[in-house]
Amino acid sequence: MAELRFDGRVAIVTGAGNGLGRSYARLLAARGARVVVNDIGTSSMGKGFSEAPAHAVAREIADAGGHAVADTHSVAEERSAAAVVQTALDTFGRLDILVNNAGISIMAPFSELSSTDFMKVIDADMMGVVWMCRAAWPHMQKACYGRIVNITSTSFLGHPTLTAYVTARAATFGLSRTLGLEGIEYNIKCNALSPVAGTRAVMELLEESELKSWMMTKLTPDIVAPAVGLLAHEECPVTGQCLSSGGGRVNLVFWGETHGYVNHELTMEALRDNFAQVMDRTNHEVPASVLESADFNAWKLGHKQTRASGGEIQWQPKPYERG
Repeated sequence: MAELRFDGRVAIVTGAGNGLGRSYARLLAARGARVVVNDIGTSSMGKGFSEAPAHAVAREIADAGGHAVADTHSVAEERSAAAVVQTALDTFGRLDILVNNAGISIMAPFSELSSTDFMKVIDADMMGVVWMCRAAWPHMQKACYGRIVNITSTSFLGHPTLTAYVTARAATFGLSRTLGLEGIEYNIKCNALSPVAGTRAVMELLEESELKSWMMTKLTPDIVAPAVGLLAHEECPVTGQCLSSGGGRVNLVFWGETHGYVNHELTMEALRDNFAQVMDRTNHEVPASVLESADFNAWKLGHKQTRASGGEIQWQPKPYERG
């Protein structure tokens, strides 16, 4: 079995000073990548600042025979995020891989979460991913190569007391799907990954319990890293997808559409009386994009054009018009 390596590649891993990010950075470096270890040394709730974690992980990589540089710019602001990419270019001369792992979480009921704390999470967890992708994108376009792995969370399915975090991670899912489509013509693959692991967030946010103990001992960050590594590799088999990885299990996470209820003279009462059909997941569809969803809905409503002929709606990028 041929080993998958990253010789000659340059990677940025944000939030790489601890836990999952540290494991991602160490794996990429061990397989030959030169790594920018980005971290601002904050707590999982966004408190404090320290340059020590990023430098410590960069030293670990160097001591193991790899190549790494520490970076302590925040990803939560556009100009600062661009500086992270510039670190890669100035130090290693290129950028091939971006792993957007940095993030914070503030747990509180929605009615008690302050607007300041809500936006603090959005800036770090959502806009940080946007700013990093925007900074890296033109360099990857020019090189006609890139691999982006955006760390998300299946909490986007819903989690009480984590409204800001869930909102940000759901947005990351949608961003990854869209960049996966837009990147096709440039050989840029963008995917999301939801890790399941015992991390600082688990330590700080969960009460002591049997579940917490099991997560900290059995669901290690290192066993998540191979899934990130494959998505970051030139042999990455997918784009625009979301995987989940934890404890050695890797699976696909997706949103689907039911066949639903069709009535061309729809009324509230008819919908009420047939709502079970709306919710019936039997033979559901998993559209690859909103275009395929529109095609599916047109087919269900009696427009046979594409599905009757066996065709598929493909993504056709339109030239960007300025002005």
